[in-house]
Amino acid sequence: MNISITETSHISKKQRKEQVADDGIPIPDNTPLDYVSLTSHANTFGVDPIPISWGHPDPSVRGPVICTVRHSSQRNAIGAHSGSYCIYTGLAVAAGKLNPEYVPNLKLTSPVFQVGPHRSWADPKKLASIDPFGHLTTECFGAYLNKGYDIRPTIAVTKAHIDLPECREAIAAGRLKPDGKVLMDSGQSICSKAAIEPVWYLPEISRRFGCTESVLRRSIFQMTNGMYPELITRSDIKLFLPPIGGLTIYIWGDPETIPDEDIELTCRVHDECNGSDVFGSDICTCRPYLTHAIEECIKTAQRGGCGIVVYFRKEGRSLGEVTKYLVYNTRKRQEGGDSAENYFNCTEQVAGVQDTRFQALMPDPLHWLGVTKIHNFISMSDMKYNAIVSTGIKIVNRIEIPKELVPSDAQVEITAKVFHGYNAGKAYQGIDENELKKTVGREYNYDKPGGKEEKNGDGTETAVVED
Repeated sequence: MNISITETSHISKKQRKEQVADDGIPIPDNTPLDYVSLTSHANTFGVDPIPISWGHPDPSVRGPVICTVRHSSQRNAIGAHSGSYCIYTGLAVAAGKLNPEYVPNLKLTSPVFQVGPHRSWADPKKLASIDPFGHLTTECFGAYLNKGYDIRPTIAVTKAHIDLPECREAIAAGRLKPDGKVLMDSGQSICSKAAIEPVWYLPEISRRFGCTESVLRRSIFQMTNGMYPELITRSDIKLFLPPIGGLTIYIWGDPETIPDEDIELTCRVHDECNGSDVFGSDICTCRPYLTHAIEECIKTAQRGGCGIVVYFRKEGRSLGEVTKYLVYNTRKRQEGGDSAENYFNCTEQVAGVQDTRFQALMPDPLHWLGVTKIHNFISMSDMKYNAIVSTGIKIVNRIEIPKELVPSDAQVEITAKVFHGYNAGKAYQGIDENELKKTVGREYNYDKPGGKEEKNGDGTETAVVED
């Protein structure tokens, strides 16, 4: 809806409380945008955040997440909307392309299919990194919008047609059969999807990571070079919109069947890998495993069940793509070449840690969907499996990637992961220390001029040409 916000002079907390209408909603205090505050402090003049009762099942009692620039005294979250893309919003304002006072027209943006509410929405131990009402801004908080508050959705729910060459190949090979409902003759599949920006409830986030809330706040403040001083000065604000990538959920089949444990559910939780997922790099199994999961999701939907892929923006194990490529160089340049034996050591050598995904927050989108049982989990990761089942979700079958889908240069990755605890399934039994030591990857000859044929770990040859 188009909302016209009238500028008001700054008013005191007492004046706002005196002007609360019958609906119980304080009048919005609209901050002049030519005023810049370096930080704010709890219990000071004019500071009066809209109350949040995180975990309350009634959104009118829980309250809206307010993290826009319009209501600085009434904000109840630290950070900004759109994750890391909030910087581009600043650039658009600086370039004169965006009016900083613009309020989105949300009239036609409501979800195209229903999600929730589910019992898990009222349990912070199951939902602490997502606002469960983030897609219901106009429905649940329309009274705030009508009163002049600038409240933004953190979840968008829509539908799409997905066109993957692997699906066309699966049709040609006879593994997939078009049905005109889930899968078209063209190879396109029809799915529902939801984009989610993170909203962290800091008390529960700190509990999951085994630290105090003050330690969590200080660590984030320090390691972002002081980007968020309110993490230190506003202990009264318990919500944080971090400047990180969010996630996307893709659903094949009827989303309403997801909470029904008697209806088959296939699921993959996938962490972003731009090099493989988009460009087909063969140093890892990411795209083949992702497309295999989509194929299994389509089959499940055609059987009357539902398939889910949760796609997290956690590039390079959440270490980032630059770090990942530095690790690639280290792997290929180390003495003895790229080996399964030193696969994890190379990451730790460059980054100081093997993995920063941790998976403590990963099950939240499953609980947002109402998942309580997964019949087919398309993953070999013990970290993901343990994180999910520890929150009460049952997993029946664990499905490994078929051996024929593992690229030649990814033999190093799969061998190292299975040896160090990934679920081997039936396909990868017998990976022992001898197998670990003898599995090597392609040589790149970074430091040699020109290019030449080099042997891969499987004995095949690849032309290596250097720029």
